[in-house]
Formats: sequence, C-alpha cells, structure tokens
Amino acid sequence: MGQRTSDAWMKTRRSILTLGAAGLASSCAASRGFSDGLMHDLGRRPEQRPRLAPVRVSPERIIRIDVGLRPYRPSGFRVEREAFGDKTLVHNYGHGGGGITLSWGTAKLAVDLGYDASKPECAVLGCGAVGLATARLLQERGARVRIYAKDLPPNTTSNVAGAQWWPASVYESDHATPAFITQHTEAARFAFRRYQSLVGDAYGVGWETNYRLSDQPITTYPAREDSPMSEFVVNQRDLTPLGHNFPHLFVRRFDTMMIETPLYLRRMELDARQAGAEIVVREFADVAEVAALPEQTVFNCTGLGAGRLFGDTEITPARGQLAILLPQPEVDYNTISREGYYMFGRRDGIVLGGTFERGEWSLDHDPADIADLIEGHTRIFGGMT
Repeated sequence: MGQRTSDAWMKTRRSILTLGAAGLASSCAASRGFSDGLMHDLGRRPEQRPRLAPVRVSPERIIRIDVGLRPYRPSGFRVEREAFGDKTLVHNYGHGGGGITLSWGTAKLAVDLGYDASKPECAVLGCGAVGLATARLLQERGARVRIYAKDLPPNTTSNVAGAQWWPASVYESDHATPAFITQHTEAARFAFRRYQSLVGDAYGVGWETNYRLSDQPITTYPAREDSPMSEFVVNQRDLTPLGHNFPHLFVRRFDTMMIETPLYLRRMELDARQAGAEIVVREFADVAEVAALPEQTVFNCTGLGAGRLFGDTEITPARGQLAILLPQPEVDYNTISREGYYMFGRRDGIVLGGTFERGEWSLDHDPADIADLIEGHTRIFGGMT
C-alpha cells in the first residue's frame, strides 16, 4: 500500500505543478460542491479527497463460490476439561464466525487447561485453524502430537473462511455468561498478539484498512467504547464526506489483519509436520473409538462434528456463502455495510459475503443468495464517485 500511496502522491504533485494553486482550488471546490467562500469560512484549505478503486462486481467475474458451515453455539465456544475414562479430554470448539480469529487464543486456553508435561503424548482431533493452532502450542510446550482428522486443508471449513481478524457472530449476548465474556476477551488478546508475529508473505497475514458503511451514525461497530473488545480497535476514525468516495453518509475507518486462508493453513500444517507431528486421516464413528486412542490427553477440535461425536445438542451449523471474484490488486481495503454485506480485498480474490444461515446443513450454494450478494455489492461500488 505504501508504494501505491507514494506513486499517487507523485502524480498529485505533478498535477499541482501543472494546474497551479488557483486552478486546483477551483477544481476541488467544484468536485465537492463546496464554495471557496465556505472553505475560507472554515479556515482551512480544501482536502484531497481519497479515491479508492471500486470493486468491479459482476457475475461474469466470479471465479468460485465457497460454502462453509460455521460451528455455532449461542452461548459461545466451548473450552473445557473433563475426565475421559483414564484419559483427559479437553474441548476446544464452537467458534461460530470467529474460528480463524480466535484459534490461537482458545488454543492457549485449552493447552493451559489440559497439558501435563508428565504425559507428553497428545492427540488433537481436527486439522482446521483451531486444531493446527492447538497442535503448534502443544509442540511449543514439548508435547509429542498426533493429529487425527477426517479432512485436511484445503478441505476444511477454515479454508473457505473470509478470515478478517475480528471475532464476529461468536455468541448471542443474552446467552453468554460474564465468565465467558472474560474468556472470550482473553482468547482475543492472545490471538491478536500471535497473529501480529505472523505478519508477512510466509503466512499470508497482513494489515488492511476497513470501512464501515452506513446511512445512520455509527456508534457500536466494531466495538462499543465500553466494550472489552475496544482494546483491539486500531486506528479508528469517523470520516467526513470529504474523506471517502463511498455512497454513504457515515463511514468509519479502522485497521485489522487479514489472513489469506489457503496459504496460512498450508504453512501451519507444514510447521506442525516439521515440528514432528504425525497426521492421521480418519473419521471416528463414536466416542468409544476416541477413548481407544493411545494418547493420554485428547484435545477435541472437531468443530461441528462435536455435536454428533460428543453429544453437544447446542451446536448448530451456520452456513456462509461467499462469491469470490477475480483479484483486483488495486483493491487493498475491506468494506462492511450496515445491511450485512462485506467485501474483503484479498490477494487471491475479492471476497463477497454476507450470509449467516443457522440450522442449514447443505453445502450447496443458493443461486438466489449469490445473486443478492452481487446486487448488494453492485449498489455499494457502483455508487462510488
């Protein structure tokens, strides 16, 4: 983003020298609908209005449609230790829309809760973002890890996540206990720091600017001022109409990290293998098969599968559908609209999302939902000036 900014500044500087100060002032005033007199009254010079590149939204630009089933629990994720015959079982699942974001944090909670250095042989069930983070933290403690998974990347739910660093749709406020909120904040804090250590091309993690779009004042997104999550809001500011080129009255800017999931998960799996983890591809028919594993400590990171395997009646799928458009290198920002539409400008493609369907098990996309995503984002980016 720095090079593009520098190039844009040099181009602007050349324009200033060409047009002259008077011509530029006239041009800016005309384009923004502000008179020279008004700018004089405000006691400041006209601003250079940012010109973010719009996304070129059309069905013809779709390169794939991703469908994933988020493991959602209204009361929030479950990190809990329990006796399991002569073994120790530690649950770490049910992250809803925050699986990538919180994976390192809940992994730390689980490892703190269940790892015993005198019993270094550990089993991890699941090879998505949560399972891999749990395996890596166990290895850092000195554990010998074996991962059991029905599917490996790129065939996990984590691979089709939008992967903006911010825990969204993790729980319902009226179901979450104060103890869970404390746990949620602790997990977010550790994950926030851990992902910062992974920023760069190796893991596909990088900082990106986000714009919250609304036609009403924005007061609670991404977090209320009195929320414990406010400590993770970086570089937030509300923009005036001169500060953006979106067709919205209110725009809030803030920065978050983005995780390019295909690259990130490949690297995480490689790290686990290189650190000595064995990965076994298998599906467990019932809990008795889990109890028969040779490891004395089992970390359950099965996500949605925990419902069937361990009898969790609260967990339910929350289907998400994404339309991925051809990459646009000039789109190096994200948008989140008040209506629920979101766009992530990733290097591997432009991600268009905005669906959260509880209780829907189908992995087939709904053409009507995809058409709605295209239409909604067309309104947003077609109106950029």
